Amino acid sequence: MNSQSLLAKGMLILVGYALIGLLPGFNPEAQAQSSQGTKSNQTRKKVFVQNTRQLGFQDKSAGGNPKSSMNLNPLLFQRKDPNELILDSDANLDYRVIQGCLRRSFREDNLPASIGIDNRQFSEFFKSQTRAFFDHMRGDCIPYAAAFTTRNRFDSLSIMNGPIQDSKTEIWTFTPSAFGSFLVQQDFLKNESNNLTEIRIPLKEVLYDPRKLGDKLPVELVWELNSIIKQIYPEDNNLLENTNSIVRLIIDFGDRERWAQIWAVEIIDPANKEVFANAFWVERNDLPGGFFTGNGESLERSFWTNPLSYRRISRGVGMVKAGSGKRSKSNAPIAQAAPKQRYRAHMGIDYASPIGTPVFSVANGKVVHMGYSGAFGNLIVLEHPGNYHTYYAHLSNYNSELELGNEVRRGLEIGYVGSTGRSTGPHLHFELRKDGIYVDPYGPKTQLDLWSMRDNESGQLTREILLLGSPITR
Repeated sequence: MNSQSLLAKGMLILVGYALIGLLPGFNPEAQAQSSQGTKSNQTRKKVFVQNTRQLGFQDKSAGGNPKSSMNLNPLLFQRKDPNELILDSDANLDYRVIQGCLRRSFREDNLPASIGIDNRQFSEFFKSQTRAFFDHMRGDCIPYAAAFTTRNRFDSLSIMNGPIQDSKTEIWTFTPSAFGSFLVQQDFLKNESNNLTEIRIPLKEVLYDPRKLGDKLPVELVWELNSIIKQIYPEDNNLLENTNSIVRLIIDFGDRERWAQIWAVEIIDPANKEVFANAFWVERNDLPGGFFTGNGESLERSFWTNPLSYRRISRGVGMVKAGSGKRSKSNAPIAQAAPKQRYRAHMGIDYASPIGTPVFSVANGKVVHMGYSGAFGNLIVLEHPGNYHTYYAHLSNYNSELELGNEVRRGLEIGYVGSTGRSTGPHLHFELRKDGIYVDPYGPKTQLDLWSMRDNESGQLTREILLLGSPITR
């Protein structure tokens, strides 16, 4: 073919491209993006999210632009020196609670000494303040709940005007003040019960068929209730689930301005009204709230280490083998020394579980990152009060209604187990960080301030034991 023919053919091709470009509605860049989007939609697996009466998150984002969720905040991925972190400065590790119903006598104002509070100054304060209280007594005993800390130091005392819970029930709570004296708070049950509802559910449903609870509770409370029962369930009584035992709940179903919240949980024998186990919620302003048993034992460590129902922990914190170097392309055998095995630090807990297993937020917080992030794969980062962050990595997908900036409640399904990023199989990589520094939640010496009772919180627990628990009798 001569040069003139080649030139003529080239001119025809150029004219053809020009005519195509003049066709209405044609945009080469838009068509390319459309084809890529179609391919992406075909490969992305749709995850069904159950609709509920109570949403587990509130949109607090400014503008709510979902594209911004892909932007990385370098501060969330910065490595810091763990020696800079000081944990548990104000927690009471020896915290304990006693409760009972003291038989009435002519010396009712000696109640503190009668139950083991050895503090002369407080005894005098108690006598001077409770003259009017004992005039309103009903019944033959005085319900009380008292808390003690290290070296048996008195921390709080709540008393109730008889083992009867009705509109006339009142509770007085005494706590030490920061100035060396004492404080007293007076509460009435009729004022506390405005937003609270009592629900009774068969124990067998909670243990073995939590799906039935979806008609009775907001979906995020189902996970929370199941987690509580698993912790307080008395293991020494393995036949309890075969009885007619019930779970008694005190719940605030919430509204648009506040979360739904479980305030009290009890496992009860309805025949004799015996309480086998219980737990109560303690609200906090500067830290995530927490559950404590009626004996003062914290349940929070388990919540902060169980973001899903996992089959096993496949890898914990420590040094793991790094990937080997590139292999030689030559097929010829070459005599050489075995390469030295390299190791890298694995910061986090890996929970092995099938793809699609729901992942739950371990505490109330705010979504500060949601998107793909290198070795983490699909990653969600939640920010919690007290400068805590939790990381949920290698996800297969996210809750379709979740966006960057949402405030989420504990127990909300935020994503689903996958194997994205640097992952050798389906699992959830979970991290807990305080002040940007990784914390091993399973470490025997790890004790976070949000896992223990602080001095200014004790009165709330003893007060709720009497207000929201079953009446304490002799």
